[in-house]
Order: sequence, then structure tokens, then C-alpha cells
Amino acid sequence: MDNTKHDRLKKIPTYALILVLWIIIAWLLYPLIKLDSVHMDNAKEYIYRSAFGIALMIIFFGKTIYDLLFPQVTYRKMPLLNTVLLSIYAFLLAGGIIFMAARMIVLYLRSREAGFLF
Repeated sequence: MDNTKHDRLKKIPTYALILVLWIIIAWLLYPLIKLDSVHMDNAKEYIYRSAFGIALMIIFFGKTIYDLLFPQVTYRKMPLLNTVLLSIYAFLLAGGIIFMAARMIVLYLRSREAGFLF
């Protein structure tokens, strides 16, 4: 009993790190979400910032797919709920990556209309 509580306490820093990384990703991708209020003068900064945010999302997507296909629990089967939730999470991440990449393309096309900034 005491061993499982200790194992849970050891996972708290990992969960906190993942939460902090998601907050950083949200901050990096915020200009793409509010694309209508973005000034084209700052488009180059937004492109690099958004590209880094999308790269982090792709890393999370790869980790999720790895966790889904190669579970770390080898002595028992992976619970069905865990598999379903990881699958939903992977689909949401894939959709988010596609959405953010499309928004980057829109920003690029708008910057081309305003004059080539890159």
C-alpha cells in the first residue's frame, strides 16, 4: 500500500512538466488562434513561434502513439479505458496539428499579399 502511494508521488513532477509544456504550447500557438487580430508586421515572429509550437505538438503526438502501440506495462494488458483515451488524445492532437498548420499557411498567404516578409 505504501509503495503505490510512493509511486504516485514520484509521477507528480512528470505530470507537472507535461502541464507546463502544454501551457507553453498554448502560449506559442496563441497568435494562430487569434489570427484575425495579428498584424502582418509581426508575421515572421509568429511563423517561427508557431512552428516551434507545432514541433512540440508533433513530439507529444509521437510520444502518444509510442505509448499507445508499445505500452510500458508489460506484465498485464493495457486497460481498455486507457487505450480509448489515448486514441482520442492522439486524434485530437493530430487534428490540432493539422488545424495549426492550416492557420500557418493562411498567415503565410496573407503575408504574401501584404508584401514578401520572409
